[in-house]
Amino acid sequence: MFTFEIKKIFIAFGITSSLMLSGCFAQSSTLENKVELKKNIDGAVIYPRENGKYNAYSINTQNIKNINNGRPATSNEIKAWDLDVMPDGTGLPEGQGLVEDGDELYSSQCAMCHGDFGSGGKGYPTLSGGQGSLKNQLLQAGDEPPVRTIGSYWPYASTLFWYVKSAMPFPHPKSLSNDEVYAITAYLLSINDITIDGVELDDEYVLDREKFLRIKMPNEDGFYPVSPERKDLKEQRVPLAQGTRCMKDCNAPKAVKIKNEITGFDPAISTVKDLPKTKDTSTSDTKNSAAAKNYEVSCSACHNNKVIGAPLFGDKDAWEEVMSKGISKVYENGLNGINAMPPKGGNIELSEKEFKDIVDYLINSSK
Repeated sequence: MFTFEIKKIFIAFGITSSLMLSGCFAQSSTLENKVELKKNIDGAVIYPRENGKYNAYSINTQNIKNINNGRPATSNEIKAWDLDVMPDGTGLPEGQGLVEDGDELYSSQCAMCHGDFGSGGKGYPTLSGGQGSLKNQLLQAGDEPPVRTIGSYWPYASTLFWYVKSAMPFPHPKSLSNDEVYAITAYLLSINDITIDGVELDDEYVLDREKFLRIKMPNEDGFYPVSPERKDLKEQRVPLAQGTRCMKDCNAPKAVKIKNEITGFDPAISTVKDLPKTKDTSTSDTKNSAAAKNYEVSCSACHNNKVIGAPLFGDKDAWEEVMSKGISKVYENGLNGINAMPPKGGNIELSEKEFKDIVDYLINSSK
């Protein structure tokens, strides 16, 4: 039925799934100009396989007789990823955390992005405030838009615990223990003026699983399924949140083309699929040095993200401009804080020497 070579497809299946996908979609204009490359049935280029390589990737050169489509995940593998917490408490682990401990953890792990007391940072969301701003979202010209934060918008605290546990802190997700997540959650609830059974969450408040299950968020009733009785959904044949779930033999509606295509992206959307250029960021400090490790924990969230506006790791021009002030001034600004950057990048537990070592590591990375 197909005209492509079966052997090549079998070899491709021998590559690990992630490398196979990268190799299939990678393109090299130089190679295409030199060799008339074959195309797969999906249009992807079939690069020559030479010396155990498929383009830039190593391949499995063993004689594969049977294709193994994988195996069921083990219970431990599922457990490592199954971290979701439901509003009824399903998935919520045992543990406890003090608000005061959460304050310290937030300062060292979260404030660098989300600002002091959850006030927000450039490129990262505000976590506190905005209570009551969602009551009327039908805005008129000049009205202030609603502020969506933990306290004003999220209907269930389970979402907060789950998100912190599975995705935070930004540079090192899943690195927090259950007790640490309880502590940070307790602190975030406290700065949003959330009470539990009418009790305020002061510094000495200990949040555990039993108390957590009694939390009622201010906007819990702000999300609800749309009733079939609603008549204002003129464009919906079936009201939102209604209908029967379907996994196979579904009577899906006929697909339609986009009527109003969104254009004008800045920067423009790129369809280039070339392999990324490698950059030598080797310095006198190794990746295992104390400065490099402290940088990853305390500084990488901002200095690896161009949206924030901080000089990027390895950006020669940016760091030349910073260094024009002199190293003493750079140290002083970093230790005391400047613009959106808090003192010591938000990690006040760093000693002055440790922080200066991080600055030196960043500067050396740009040379």
